[in-house]
Amino acid sequence: MERILIIEDEEKLARFVELELSYEGYEVEKAHDGRDGLLLATTRPFDLILLDILLPSLNGIEVLRRIRKISAVPVILLTARDAVVDKVTGLDAGAEDYLTKPFAIEELLARIRVALRKKTNGSSVVSSNELIAGDLSLDPEARLVKVHSVVIDLTKREFDLLEYLLRNKNIVISRDTLLQEIWGYDFAGGTNAVDVYIRYLRAKIEEPYEINLIHTVRGVGYVLKDE
Repeated sequence: MERILIIEDEEKLARFVELELSYEGYEVEKAHDGRDGLLLATTRPFDLILLDILLPSLNGIEVLRRIRKISAVPVILLTARDAVVDKVTGLDAGAEDYLTKPFAIEELLARIRVALRKKTNGSSVVSSNELIAGDLSLDPEARLVKVHSVVIDLTKREFDLLEYLLRNKNIVISRDTLLQEIWGYDFAGGTNAVDVYIRYLRAKIEEPYEINLIHTVRGVGYVLKDE
């Protein structure tokens, strides 16, 4: 079942679209502001995103730009603004399509089908779930990591740790949080387990390729950033 995320602050409209999509057989999640929508879009797998431009807390164009840093999931913009400059800005930011409110649900469904067909036919540069930072890419579904298009062999723990850092790119994560999320609450070892596995990752994905993505934050933990 294909999964669609609706990021729309008009709750009645979002609910209406959700019901129509559910009736068509899609699995749907909703968010009503930009920050909540961005969090869902970057931490859960979706096949397509319907994104309003005029959102509280973080506007749709900025949400789209941040999504495009890590994912090529198809995005259809929804907005009440019909200015050419808004359409151009949205398309330049990486949207697949643009629909002006009010719209007929039949047209929206047709545009969704077109976008999903393009995705299925491989028109997207990367998969909707692929995580990117600089020359590093990680595909959670295939459990595949590449640097400069070279496949990197990681253990399960190394992969899980790298995936968590990528999903929280540019956010400082404490050692305790990494232990809880990757090793589990009942892990009996010390926090140096995190440091050991960070060294393993650096030895495999950074040192051989002269890149610097994982940064130590003294006294706190680690953050993964684009170069």
